[in-house]
Amino acid sequence: MSLSIVGSDNLETKHKRNPGFDLDLDWVEQVVMNRSALERRAATFGTRRSVKKQYQAAWLLKAITLIDLTSLNSDDTNGRIKRLCAKAKNPVRLDILVALGAEELAIKPGAVCVYHNFVATAVDELKGTNIPVAAVSTGFPHGLSPLKTRIMEIEASVKAGAKEIDIVIERGQILLGDWRGLYQQMKAFRAACGEAHMKTILGTGELATQSNVAKASLVCMLAGADFIKTSTGKEKVNASLVTSLSMVRMIRWFYEETGIEIGYKPAGGISSAKDALIYMSLMKEELGNKWLMPHLFRFGASSLLTDIERQLEHYVTGRYAADYRQPLV
Repeated sequence: MSLSIVGSDNLETKHKRNPGFDLDLDWVEQVVMNRSALERRAATFGTRRSVKKQYQAAWLLKAITLIDLTSLNSDDTNGRIKRLCAKAKNPVRLDILVALGAEELAIKPGAVCVYHNFVATAVDELKGTNIPVAAVSTGFPHGLSPLKTRIMEIEASVKAGAKEIDIVIERGQILLGDWRGLYQQMKAFRAACGEAHMKTILGTGELATQSNVAKASLVCMLAGADFIKTSTGKEKVNASLVTSLSMVRMIRWFYEETGIEIGYKPAGGISSAKDALIYMSLMKEELGNKWLMPHLFRFGASSLLTDIERQLEHYVTGRYAADYRQPLV
């Protein structure tokens, strides 16, 4: 099987970060998405291709390395975040890994994602693991606090040790076609991130059309986004295969024009192992195996890991475990 299970530090070291580019409004205005064609293409995933048995187990182990293990609840506490980090350090029970012959593999999530208040806790708990901490920022989830406050929030999370910042855009800028305003804000956010990677949340369920999704994706990439992400997980409509196609095709076009590889993160509502396999298949077919690596693809998820563990245990034992056998936090 050509799909490697774990990430490669060499690949991540060689990966060239997005330097940002001038705003090209002519390019932005060229962008038009055919929703009917996107829907037809999206409908083929999950029906035309599947992986079984040991191949499925390998894909699911790979999926764990692509998860941003997330807790973004109003009742989060330091204790809950410590338990989340403990799970990140040991995402699959050792007996399952031994049965799979995978105990020597570096199976760990792509990052742990938390609110700013818990960045220092997560950084301390994950010390020595090479698992980065991602912080949601810029008035998450709505992105409507004063611009100065949003920039200060980014800077505070970076100072606290966050290596990735998941920022949110003002959806109203897209609905009004204010591409220059969006670009300028993204540039300011990118400057505040410094060495931390900027993952830009579009809130796609609130952008009205797939053309708006695609144009917003392009503007954010031109402004220096390292990742583009579908949703906060708090919208009524979150990640979908149709929206994912719009975004990954803009990533492909951007790569063809600039040579810069931009990451993609679907988030919100991805909770089953089957969903994870479908999204991984989409990435493999649309962008290639290169994009099935943690520095270019992540799932934003809080409960996905539980179902993946259940599927792996079923493969090993022939029985499905109850959810509480794999508690998350």
